[in-house]
Amino acid sequence: MAEVLSPIITRQVRKEKREPGTQTVEIDLREVEDCFIYDRRGNSFPFKSLYQDRKSVIIFVRNFLCYSCKEYVDDLSKVPKEALKDAGIRLVVIGQSAFCHIEPFCLLTGYPYEMYVDPERCIYQKLGMKREETFTDSARPSPHVKSGLLMGQMKSIWRAMTGPAFDFQGDLSQQGGAIIAGPGSQVHFCHFDMNHLDHMPIPWLLQLAGVHHTLDFGDKPKIIHV
Repeated sequence: MAEVLSPIITRQVRKEKREPGTQTVEIDLREVEDCFIYDRRGNSFPFKSLYQDRKSVIIFVRNFLCYSCKEYVDDLSKVPKEALKDAGIRLVVIGQSAFCHIEPFCLLTGYPYEMYVDPERCIYQKLGMKREETFTDSARPSPHVKSGLLMGQMKSIWRAMTGPAFDFQGDLSQQGGAIIAGPGSQVHFCHFDMNHLDHMPIPWLLQLAGVHHTLDFGDKPKIIHV
């Protein structure tokens, strides 16, 4: 039975219940609320516009060429629209490339929800998201990454070489994370990735946000009805 967590306080995954390697942090969104993000057409919006009116699950990815981020977003694309609608949740992905890479990445992954970029890494830096990678003995790979390191890197290189714009689509050392926030500046949960495999499992993340539909990506953990 899933644990019922108070909607008033910042939600944290209990140490004995969380995925090995998962780290939670506390943040103040007032530090980044006026940072600009850009949509696929280059239009700018303040970051706070994503979570002012309703609760949002915001995923920060490393770069659009990263194979593990690509496969993580592949699975985000499978989240049913009705599950988000029933919970009143907004699902957003933010990258750190130029805005011209958003459309090709959405087409590649089939991702149907909102996607923006923070090309200057203003939000990444002000919130203290990690640069470089840290691995621990207890860490488990992301259940959403199917490719091994060698094959994954080969796929990334191939996409870079065959893409319309040959660039790294972001700082290769920058790590991502996940935030559940809103309405207003309330932060319910925050996780910063330690490395390229340290994604917060999607079912856990959505369950913490209040999505109670059953979602199965072929590996544990799963969302269950509560």
